[in-house]
Amino acid sequence: MRIFLISFASNRSCLRSSCCFPFLAVWFSSIVIDHSTITAESPRPHILFVMADDMGWGQTGYRGHPVFKTPQLDLMAANGLRFERFYAGAPVCSPTRASVLTGRANNRSGVLSHGYALRLQEKTIASALQAAGYVTGHFGKWHLNGLKGPGAPILANDERNPGRFGFDEWVSVSNFFDVNPLLSREGKVEEFTGDSSEIAVDEAVKFLEKHHNSGKPMFAVIWYGSPHSPFRALPEDKAPFGQLDEKSANHYGELTAMDRSIGRLRQALRRLEIADNTLLVFCSDNGGLPGITPETVGGLRGNKGSVYEGGLRVPAILEWPAVVQPRVTRFPACTMDLFPTVVDIIGLPNSVMLRPVDGTSLKPLFTNEVIERHQPIPFRFGNQAAMVDNRYKLVTINLHKDRFQLYDLETDPNETSDLSTIESERFERMKKQLLAWNETVEASFAGRDYPEGRVTPPDPEPEFWYDTPAYQSYLPKWKDRWEFRSYMENRNRATPGQRKKVNIERR
Repeated sequence: MRIFLISFASNRSCLRSSCCFPFLAVWFSSIVIDHSTITAESPRPHILFVMADDMGWGQTGYRGHPVFKTPQLDLMAANGLRFERFYAGAPVCSPTRASVLTGRANNRSGVLSHGYALRLQEKTIASALQAAGYVTGHFGKWHLNGLKGPGAPILANDERNPGRFGFDEWVSVSNFFDVNPLLSREGKVEEFTGDSSEIAVDEAVKFLEKHHNSGKPMFAVIWYGSPHSPFRALPEDKAPFGQLDEKSANHYGELTAMDRSIGRLRQALRRLEIADNTLLVFCSDNGGLPGITPETVGGLRGNKGSVYEGGLRVPAILEWPAVVQPRVTRFPACTMDLFPTVVDIIGLPNSVMLRPVDGTSLKPLFTNEVIERHQPIPFRFGNQAAMVDNRYKLVTINLHKDRFQLYDLETDPNETSDLSTIESERFERMKKQLLAWNETVEASFAGRDYPEGRVTPPDPEPEFWYDTPAYQSYLPKWKDRWEFRSYMENRNRATPGQRKKVNIERR
């Protein structure tokens, strides 16, 4: 049995836009393939997706970070395929998560920004694999149910809980979570002790242990809450960073625990004797954060929230010992490619994906060195938009003002020299292509892709979970928890009118 482990980061009027498309990295060195492992007669692989929350492209030991070490990710990179140009679907979290599950740009599915809900009409990879006989599980951050605020346990009656999108089992939280969190086990609230990354991995390992002898292939998603704010690390993980400011020390302490959890996961795969048949991929949901010392994006331009490289390019590693020879690749890839790749490898019908699909299968990379990507990777977030076409990237900070820039990422990865007048023919071609793609996204957002030809039920407005009726009975016992206290105090000081205004401004 084969396992895929994948670890990986507006305004309604104009599509309420925040589309996503990332990059794959170029330059595949030689790959050694055991062709007998991917024949039609082979058992279906297990599949695992793992994703960090707000980890920047520069925050790994293998990229030479000055103070932070990632021994487990370094081991994974040494034994797998390390992507130098892998892109999150969008520069913030919820949109990228939607792109992973659907293979589509986030605006198509209604997830315009953080805290927007994934539409029930979307087809997800979890549902496709569930129907194909997989047992499926989600562990950690969800953030696709339209709720904002610090992570709270997802309630059983939440109509957009992970179970509604194809997950048989789930231990999940609405948003970011840190030490000693409250999580929901399929709707039942449980309190946990320890680091959040290790808790998520431990629950995923229990899932693997439970099902690995069942004869059924497994699909699991592990979505960390680290190193997202509010930055709370275990004392022993924070200690090595005493020379940094408090926020940065906690931030890197969280990443230390997350790296350790990767080691625990890889060890579990070997203990269960399924490591060789495991495709393990690690990435982040968006680019790194500003205000952290040392900086998070490895010198790239921009941070989380930006469609420049620092907001979109993320660390990514793919490990599959039975199939892929260790190497570094610069071929551009993205989170939208994951669903099409799995469909291709397993041999599922294309009908399991809702069209249009914005990603492409990466399966050819397993057996051949692919020099160029045949379809560009587009992004949209708010009024920002971008398109990556192999070495070139088109960028606009305001799609409606018709001001675009063109960069050659091969010679200018930091996006400092605009080539729009020098490469005018390429510039005009890419601009036309991006605008044409945007029209298809507008149609998708309006519901044209669905059998009904419209969005039903209507998209809910994002709201803070503690302002919803469903959570009111929990507030008295949760209001003094450290991760909720400041939110509760601000909420209680606000008048109903002020509270409504804050909700509108934070959409």
